Amino acid sequence: MTIRRTGLVIALILCGAVAGRAQAGGNASSNAEQNADEKKVKLLLQQMIQALGGDAWLHAPGYELIGRTSGFYQGKPTGAITDFWDYRQPPDKERVELGKKRQVCQMYIGDQGWEVTYKGKVAIPKAEMDDYLRRRNHSVDAVARVWMKDPGALYLYAGQEQVERHLADKVTILSSTNDNVTLDLDANSHLPVRRSFEWRDPLYKDKNVEGEEYDDYHKFNGISSPFSIARYHNGDMTNQRFMYNVIYGGAIPPEMFDVDATARKLKK
Repeated sequence: MTIRRTGLVIALILCGAVAGRAQAGGNASSNAEQNADEKKVKLLLQQMIQALGGDAWLHAPGYELIGRTSGFYQGKPTGAITDFWDYRQPPDKERVELGKKRQVCQMYIGDQGWEVTYKGKVAIPKAEMDDYLRRRNHSVDAVARVWMKDPGALYLYAGQEQVERHLADKVTILSSTNDNVTLDLDANSHLPVRRSFEWRDPLYKDKNVEGEEYDDYHKFNGISSPFSIARYHNGDMTNQRFMYNVIYGGAIPPEMFDVDATARKLKK
């Protein structure tokens, strides 16, 4: 284990990521306890996957979220509220149509993004794109599809805590590249109720904490989806989504991710 990675593990311990183990009086860095943590966390993550829908969720070729989104600044509503239609095709394609007439379309393909209106297409600014990619790379989907397949990942169990009305098991995965993601899983249903991760600003070097909270789950075709999603930055709410419907079907038609064709259509 590198010195830097050892330091990250120690930092997580000092921050309480393994407070339950420390209280037990054992050696938190012992191989036996690390193995016990790994087994417990992996079991909890497998239970999460099954609660979300198992193979049907993992291998869903595409799905659509329909709802309303609202913006917040420093935890207070900005007044910006709009309807949205969000088409997703794992692992890296997404199309979001905004407004009752769907006159604004945001498209993300791989590590690139565009906003398309009747004026044409423009690249999404780098800062916004970086923020989007961080969220996608630390999403619950990414945990199941990418993080859990990392042979060098470390798994830490931090005991149980209260998340809104839910008693939850708190688990952290530290990747082989020194990245981290933390999930709070409902102790009864095993569904994720919160996801968070830390990142350091490359310019100002300050640490930021991004979080999302999930609630009001509904099941469609055997797949569970949260109808309420709240996003946080350093503890302040920045966005809130309420779903009207979630549709799991076949793969999203390829033309839905054709940026130029979408621009031509919106110009009409």
